[in-house]
Amino acid sequence: MVATAYIRNFCIIAHIDHGKSTLADRLIQKGHLVEDRNFQDQILDTMDIERERGITIKSQAVTIPYTAADGHEYELNLVDTPGHVDFTYEVSRAINSCEGALLLVDATQGVQAQTLSNMYLALEHNLEIVPVINKIDMLAADIPAAKHQIEHDLGLDPEGVLLVSARQGTGVDELFDAIVTRIPAPTGMTNAPLRALIFDCHYDPYRGVVVHIRIFDGCLKRGMKIRFMYNGSEYEVETTGVFKLALVEAEALSAGCVGYIIAGIKTVSDVRVGDTITGVENPCAAPLPGFREVKPVVFSSIYPVDSNDYEELKSSLEKLKLNDASLVYEKDSSAALGFGFRCGFLGLLHLEVIQERLEREFGQSVIFTAPSVKYRVKLRTGETVLVDNPTEYPDEGKIEGAEEPYIRASIITPSTFLGNIMTLCMEKRGVQTNMTYLDEKRVELVYDMPLAEVLFDFYDRLKSISRGYASFDYDITDYKPTELVKLDILLNGKAVDALSQLVFRGNAYDRARLVCERLQDEIPRQQFKIPIQGAIGSQIIARETVNALRKDVLAKCYGGDITRKRKLLEKQKEGKKRMKMVGDVELPQSAFLAVLKTKED
Repeated sequence: MVATAYIRNFCIIAHIDHGKSTLADRLIQKGHLVEDRNFQDQILDTMDIERERGITIKSQAVTIPYTAADGHEYELNLVDTPGHVDFTYEVSRAINSCEGALLLVDATQGVQAQTLSNMYLALEHNLEIVPVINKIDMLAADIPAAKHQIEHDLGLDPEGVLLVSARQGTGVDELFDAIVTRIPAPTGMTNAPLRALIFDCHYDPYRGVVVHIRIFDGCLKRGMKIRFMYNGSEYEVETTGVFKLALVEAEALSAGCVGYIIAGIKTVSDVRVGDTITGVENPCAAPLPGFREVKPVVFSSIYPVDSNDYEELKSSLEKLKLNDASLVYEKDSSAALGFGFRCGFLGLLHLEVIQERLEREFGQSVIFTAPSVKYRVKLRTGETVLVDNPTEYPDEGKIEGAEEPYIRASIITPSTFLGNIMTLCMEKRGVQTNMTYLDEKRVELVYDMPLAEVLFDFYDRLKSISRGYASFDYDITDYKPTELVKLDILLNGKAVDALSQLVFRGNAYDRARLVCERLQDEIPRQQFKIPIQGAIGSQIIARETVNALRKDVLAKCYGGDITRKRKLLEKQKEGKKRMKMVGDVELPQSAFLAVLKTKED
């Protein structure tokens, strides 16, 4: 075991796409944890989706050995963090496991929204912050401007800023020295009762759940009986070890160490990120602070394209849940799409990741219904119910009022795009609460806006109108009153439950018109006219019609009396009327997919 004085625990925090994973790659290469011939970019990102999108979804940890200039062997524990706002709680737990943070700023883009929010998160946990400017090799790099922003926006000393190029490896040696000299050693006591923080976990099909922990006090050994303080469950430790890309077994883990334990835990949902582990025989007095339940904020139903694949989808979700405890699902059914599941997600990115993993890793062809948030609906009886599914929405006559979740959105943008972004936020029912000029070129806007408005095309439109320069970050604040209505889509007079949506009354007409137009393009023509209607209760607010296929019944009439032609047309009209009464409209899967695209393209 390494002495506590020679351990350094740190994380890398940055805005999306500022080079966090690339810098982690260079640190791992310098630590010789992997041979050059086996090396691949984004080595800590183990999923294909992470590599393709250039994002970190599942945080990883790695222990890097380093021999300092003074000749001592140090153990540097890098706790990698996800970069997206959906995974803020995981970021906070990873930060809580460290004593220091490398705050990465892109030399071409400067300080952005998540740079600020992640720095505040690190300051809340009293971390020593080492500012690092990355991408100094780029032609567009503006190092003096980045230093000015670090001093002006973040309040950090520009003299202590390190300059690196993670891609080329420039400045990485100086970074190692800064980690050793500027980040403090852990302060835990090995002979105190065990207190260990769970900051992540993953599922191994052969060994069960592998729990990622940081030990604050005490010592953890094989054969020791431990207790999870949140749910009270007890286990016997089978294996302890450290992360060196692969899992490397160790005799014991002492105060200050970052490592893993395997204790015969069968499901990931038994392990809560942020929970405290203690010993059964000599427990600690109180758990570590900061634990909270991770609650889903975006809801959508998943149905198999072929209803015969329901059991396969159920099995796939169960396997996915083993690796992602934040996924919540329950059984659901629809008259149009058959049996499926109602799922809860941490955000839209989380929803997209689950969809892609179902399709890639499990070969599932699935349909997702339009994403929704959880509304509070107050009934006339005085009762308050939470509704995230349009099919569970009470009758209008029973409702006294409704509330929807709001977010505090922070947008940092070059001042050139200010007008367009303000227009977009107002269109999305945002109320501006603050506007700060960070310097002569950049502005920070703060808006209160409904979470439901962010679900549909907000992020894509923000990026397109700012040419990719605006950055966006949000946190959920509170519920506020809203005018909520249930929008039904009627096909040939019958409501299609899978297309129902809960929307703000002011947006209902536009949404209904958009859905009707899309369905008109997708539904194949029948022998009778098909009306497609958007309705709120009994009031029709939008309509499109799919015209009938019509046989030319007058083809055999070469002249003659007009009454003969009229008689044939009337007979055809009666037949089509009867057909419309008994005919069912088949809604193709492509129609669902077209309607449920969030972009208005």
